[in-house]
Amino acid sequence: MPGNKVSRPCHHCKSRSASAPTDASKIHYEKFWLYRHCSSVQQRDRQAQKAGQLFSGLLAMNVVFLGSAFISSMIFNRVAITLGDVWILMSILKVLCLFWIIYYLLGTSRQPHAVLNRDSHAGAIWIRGSVLLFGGCSILLNVFQIGYSTILIHCKSKVDILFPSVGIVFICTQAYFLWHHSKDCIQVQHNFTRCGLMLTIATNLLLWLLAVTNDNLHMEIESQLREVERRFAGKAPFSHPHILRNETALCTCPDTTICKVFQKGYILLYPFNTEYCLVCCSVLYVMWKNVGRRISHHHVPHNKPQFKLQGVVFGPLLGATAVIIGICVFMMYQIQVTSLVPSRQVFVMYYSYYIVLLPLMSVGAVIGTVIHALEKKELDTLKNPTRSLDVILLMGAALGQIGMCYFSIVALVASDPRDLLNSLILSYSVLLIFQNITQNVFIIDGLHRQRFTLPGKEEGNKEEQNREDQRRMSVLELGQELRKASLSYIHSYSHLSWKRRALREISFFLVLCNIILWVMPTFGAHPVFENGLERSFYGYSTWFVIVNFGLPLGVFYRMHSVGGLLEVYVTA
Repeated sequence: MPGNKVSRPCHHCKSRSASAPTDASKIHYEKFWLYRHCSSVQQRDRQAQKAGQLFSGLLAMNVVFLGSAFISSMIFNRVAITLGDVWILMSILKVLCLFWIIYYLLGTSRQPHAVLNRDSHAGAIWIRGSVLLFGGCSILLNVFQIGYSTILIHCKSKVDILFPSVGIVFICTQAYFLWHHSKDCIQVQHNFTRCGLMLTIATNLLLWLLAVTNDNLHMEIESQLREVERRFAGKAPFSHPHILRNETALCTCPDTTICKVFQKGYILLYPFNTEYCLVCCSVLYVMWKNVGRRISHHHVPHNKPQFKLQGVVFGPLLGATAVIIGICVFMMYQIQVTSLVPSRQVFVMYYSYYIVLLPLMSVGAVIGTVIHALEKKELDTLKNPTRSLDVILLMGAALGQIGMCYFSIVALVASDPRDLLNSLILSYSVLLIFQNITQNVFIIDGLHRQRFTLPGKEEGNKEEQNREDQRRMSVLELGQELRKASLSYIHSYSHLSWKRRALREISFFLVLCNIILWVMPTFGAHPVFENGLERSFYGYSTWFVIVNFGLPLGVFYRMHSVGGLLEVYVTA
């Protein structure tokens, strides 16, 4: 009968049950309602997260395409779409971002259980400091633009004053938001927060694109210089096609000191605005990746690596020498290039400094990469959005300098590569490409290495704490303490292995070199535009766009490389 049917055990069934008891327990475990319910919730969370990221990404893509269409129409058809129309669109986007940021600050972030944990890797102090630095310079830039437009109000529209005014409020609010909330892993209102972050990223990208392509004020200054040259030479009016095309939009700055100050300040601070937009985009992207992210406690580092100037001697010496020489070259360059007729010697001196420094940096990066390959150190495979973004930014920002170098190589080879200045620029371009590639490999390889800890470090930390408890000393004990500190420095230097020591020396040397290579173009040294060789080959407008695209990326690359190299130094 069916009810009394007894199942006969077979030897296949016996062997299967004996050999795989874990499978049976697993199948039995998966039949529990709690397990099935929790797994479905986790799966729904992952699907919702992917859907929210996709929708917010599509929103940002549409906003970027709309703004790019406006900016492209302004470039190719200035009659139908004017700069004022683009400024109105950008002001609307800024106001929408302001509404969302204020709502996040006053509403979303103050909800219960909104921020359960914070990403310790995100929002490094140098990144947030860069936001404040470049944001302050961008505010000054908008102030100069308001002053310049107010003086020329007879030929400027009210939008010329409205756009920078909205920009000041937007920069201040965004800088405050990024300084206090860049580490947030928000756990409420996921989709609305993702859309707000992506809208802000798209707005910053469009502001960067507009800054790259907008050459109105630069053309006004160029036309005034040509007018002065014509009057000085007593020649007939010069007809420049691009100036004639913008003739209706040009305004003549009166011969007053305040107008010249506003004009010069605008030109000097112009690159900082593009840097501010790029830095904000990187921080906002990390925040977007961290929306809804849950960080387990074993992923949170209990002891953060601290920067200590121990175990390095030659790196700081060589780097300080490069910085001092670079400052002298920069000052001499600025004095010469601001004169009416800059000499060729100042360009020869400038490029010669780079030709000496770039090979040293490349050799150091190659040696560091070889040391990374020789040491038996495990890779850090934990999920880290900040590190992934660092790699993307290093590779992407390097394309700015590499692209400009290739444009220069084509122009110089096609013109006269045997000239002294042309051969120096050609060598500079080739060396800069090689240096960017080798440095990227060294930094990316170092970022993926696990942190090295010296044996007996915990005992050293305890001794350090006990020593700090007994810091109250007399004047007579000061000499002994200084002697102990110097002996401790020599002791730590001798106890580092040669691989660790070499990595620290190389990292510190590259940090100082990247700092001086960041300072020089940031504060006004732009020989790629001022030497006139590439500008005469490609034309003013084309080379202006190429330089405004590549130069801010190059400055951003140097600044971001400093952060990556400091991370490599600390982990070594």
